[in-house]
Amino acid sequence: MNQTVRPPKQGIRIGHSACPHDCPSTCALDVELLDERTIGRIRGSADNDYTAGVVCAKVARYAEREHHADRLMHPLQRVGARGSNEFRRIAWDDALDIVAEHLLKAEARHGAESVWPYYYAGTMGLVQRDGINRLRHVKKYSGFHSTICVNPAWTGFAAGTGKIAGSDPREMVKSDLVVIWGTNPVNTQVNVMTHAARARKERGARIAAVDVYMNGTMKQADLPVLVKPGTDGALACAVMHCLFRDGKADWAYLDKYTDAPRELEAHLKTRDPQWASAITGTPVETIEEFARLIGDTKRAYFRLGYGFARSRNGAANMHAALSIPAVTGAWLYEGGGAFHNNNDIFGFNKMLIEGIDAFDPSVRVLDQSRIGAILTGDRDALRGGPPVDALFIQNTNPMTVAPDQTVVKRGFARDDLFVCVHEQFMTETAQVADIVLPATTFLEHDDIYRGGGHQYILLGPKLVEAPGECRNNHEVVAALAKRLGAEHPGFSMSPRELIDDLLRRSSRGTLADLEANKWIDCQPPFEKAHYLDGFNWPDGKFRFKPDWPTVPFRSPYTSGPVEAMPALPDHWAVVEAADAEHPFRLATSPARGFLNTTFNETPTSLANEKRPTVMIHPDDAAAQGIGDGDEVLLGNGRGEVRLHAKVFDGVRRGVLIAESIWPNSAYADGKGINTLTGADAVAPFGGAAFHDNKVWIRRAA
Repeated sequence: MNQTVRPPKQGIRIGHSACPHDCPSTCALDVELLDERTIGRIRGSADNDYTAGVVCAKVARYAEREHHADRLMHPLQRVGARGSNEFRRIAWDDALDIVAEHLLKAEARHGAESVWPYYYAGTMGLVQRDGINRLRHVKKYSGFHSTICVNPAWTGFAAGTGKIAGSDPREMVKSDLVVIWGTNPVNTQVNVMTHAARARKERGARIAAVDVYMNGTMKQADLPVLVKPGTDGALACAVMHCLFRDGKADWAYLDKYTDAPRELEAHLKTRDPQWASAITGTPVETIEEFARLIGDTKRAYFRLGYGFARSRNGAANMHAALSIPAVTGAWLYEGGGAFHNNNDIFGFNKMLIEGIDAFDPSVRVLDQSRIGAILTGDRDALRGGPPVDALFIQNTNPMTVAPDQTVVKRGFARDDLFVCVHEQFMTETAQVADIVLPATTFLEHDDIYRGGGHQYILLGPKLVEAPGECRNNHEVVAALAKRLGAEHPGFSMSPRELIDDLLRRSSRGTLADLEANKWIDCQPPFEKAHYLDGFNWPDGKFRFKPDWPTVPFRSPYTSGPVEAMPALPDHWAVVEAADAEHPFRLATSPARGFLNTTFNETPTSLANEKRPTVMIHPDDAAAQGIGDGDEVLLGNGRGEVRLHAKVFDGVRRGVLIAESIWPNSAYADGKGINTLTGADAVAPFGGAAFHDNKVWIRRAA
């Protein structure tokens, strides 16, 4: 369960930080400091009004991870075959010399673009995460198109509003209806449930939830709306059909603030609940009830998540759901409107952190999600450039996380590929590296964070000394830069100096100010946050009719079938549909005890999650001769996975749910769930369709 604030024992020193992990909550933390190297309990900061004294259980027990016996402590060099997990301890200078030597050899052989610095969200700190780009830009290494998480969701939201920002997330407590769509905050964003539950307690607000299985959030909702994966656009269209049909559309708002309301109304005439029910599997009565609840509640807050956008039609699904509060005019009210992420309110200038002054737009940019195709030499994935011969990896674990794992593993098995991994634990990616470097955790270095699910900038200072010979990302990048002949002022600065420079360049004060205050509230005024001064388009209108290729999103190129994207909100039937050979649709939703592959190693998370399972409806299980707990095989054209069945009536028939991400090694055949996920790019700007898979299932022999 989630952890509410309790006072620490008397006499224990408390340090203040921010959760660094890949979760929009970015909780403000109070950390028990037992001595200069040891932490105790972690609590959510009660004096931060978004964190509100609550933190997820896995972070509350972070000491399990911080002081784990399996932390990497020393640099290692591979001595056995790749993947044999045979390493010897070496000195830091020797390790860095070897890495630099191989990066220079790759550059001499095929040019600088044959080196690919690869990272992601193992930390969300702006200095320690993004500093790798300074090395990339100065050396002209291949660019990094980060597609594995936000692209479809952010694109779909920006398609309507023109930017990634929305109603103050603290307004949920002032709402009369909180619609939690396509996210399971009981598992992934505990603060959303905190504020929604408070609205229910203090105002009698209703909570509605839309998801693909009866997860923890759906079970707490007053109205759970269960849909099949990839069908949220159909549900949204049917809701808007009912709003127009029943006179619940706010025409004064629509005429003033939206681009094509009458065209939308006409388009939705045929998108009625019967049509949507056939697509979503949701009963007509539930769709009607959902629409009636939204239509009768002006002060409705739409909290739109990432999960329902991790589909080949994900951007269109997000845009369709976002269109509902524009039809009702919910944006007019405090406690109303919509929110997904606050990326565009902070205005950060990361010139020195990322070395933006050295950026060369002519350097190719490679798609993170297509790492398997890239490493196996696919010409399209390589964008016509040289092979990738050297990887420098920080903060991510593609050998488990990346889609199309069979191809990813084949790419990493290359004898001519050099891999350096800077990591906290011996992940499955570290196990196939040539050099492994031990990394600090967020408690062992200085960094700065910004909320995704809220509006705060937070400081994360170094609170304890690192164990063994662990070094932070900035130290390693700067040390490599020196050996590689890469020159930039940012390499000679400390993390604290980079933080101060970032704040000053961004007109957010100074490091001293942030240290004194712990965080900075960047929330725009009500009128701006609710777009009452116009949406972020030249005409100020919400876009029901987006021009998908020009949606404002940080992307170097378009991907996927952009030309086929729907002109108006719709069900875009581009998902990997079930067929006779693959009669089931599989979604790989987040487990409560893990955060991607972070916390895979902590004893309590492992004990709580037990083993990899797949949820299947009782009628489907009976038809397949599968009993609860049976070992089963899932498969499609990408491979097969062996795990155990969990018979569960909280899914639609024909739908399977495998909560993840477990390491490949947790599966009997050594093949993890992302063996089944595709790496084809989601339109319009890339992304991985993790929850969009057709599969067969059968009882294992």
